[in-house]
Amino acid sequence: MTPAPRASQGSTGGADWRDVPLAPVVLLFGPEDFLASRATDDVRRKLRAQNPELELTTLDASNYSPGQLGMIASPSLFSEPKLIEASGLAAMNDDFLQDVLSYIKDPAPDTMLLLSHAGGTRGKKLLDALKALGAPRVECQPLKKDAEKAQFVSAEFSLNKRRIDAAAVRALVAAVGASLSELAAACSQLISDTTGMVSSDDVDKYYGGRVEATAFRVADAALAGNGPVALSTLRHALATGVDPVPLVGALAMKVRQVAKVFSARGSSAQLARDLGMSPWQVDAARRDAGHWTGPALATAIKVLAEADAQVKGEAKDPVYAVERAVTVIATAARR
Repeated sequence: MTPAPRASQGSTGGADWRDVPLAPVVLLFGPEDFLASRATDDVRRKLRAQNPELELTTLDASNYSPGQLGMIASPSLFSEPKLIEASGLAAMNDDFLQDVLSYIKDPAPDTMLLLSHAGGTRGKKLLDALKALGAPRVECQPLKKDAEKAQFVSAEFSLNKRRIDAAAVRALVAAVGASLSELAAACSQLISDTTGMVSSDDVDKYYGGRVEATAFRVADAALAGNGPVALSTLRHALATGVDPVPLVGALAMKVRQVAKVFSARGSSAQLARDLGMSPWQVDAARRDAGHWTGPALATAIKVLAEADAQVKGEAKDPVYAVERAVTVIATAARR
């Protein structure tokens, strides 16, 4: 194994979890286990491509015994390259902290130490030392915004040399975007089970029954002024056990997006930056905005605020509350 040379002092150490640099010491930082797992797999794949005889050892920093790191990193009889994966740094004990602080000053040759820290301030001295040494740091932070999840989906398809249209990306994020690992698995399934451009119909075929997808279909129909479709989809969702809360949440998100772009001017890319949305969300909201007037939007926002309170406990009949909200919104929108 030939890890990349140690970065110079003062390096920012930023690195992409899809393409982790090989270095004597690398830090995975953040609570998103899926990204940390992907980054770890990338490192293992690269090192095993260099040498199939790679010796892999795992350590738990929260349950560490003094001297373990040094023993594992010491040269073996046949001098195989080594990968040491140390997890649980967010709960590391003092013995691990002392040993790793000593180790990173003079890492063992032909050895890579991959540190995984879920976030927080535990081990700040180590984090500062790694930064000072210029060790690569891979951010493993949750993807909270739909725009970030959409970029993730697009990248998954692009890396596999497949295409997916914007509507399908949005539908997939709506259906399984609550969990990044589920989103990745859904991308993988669609890539393997379909051919050509993946469309929203493909997504609906596989994931249309998911609560989030159903909620957004109700919202899409309501904001387009299609009351019959909105109500029939809503009643089917409620009959199959969908809770009113995510239904109101989807409506509220769509209405907020329309309100943001209603009087805004500029390109989709510019508005996406200014409003914290993705370009395709801006385009979709602009299409929906064509059905709306300012007073109608005010009515929709008011009825949604009332419905949100009602489905969260202020009304005895939350089903009636969400049905009323859908009816008012679909009626307020122009066909």
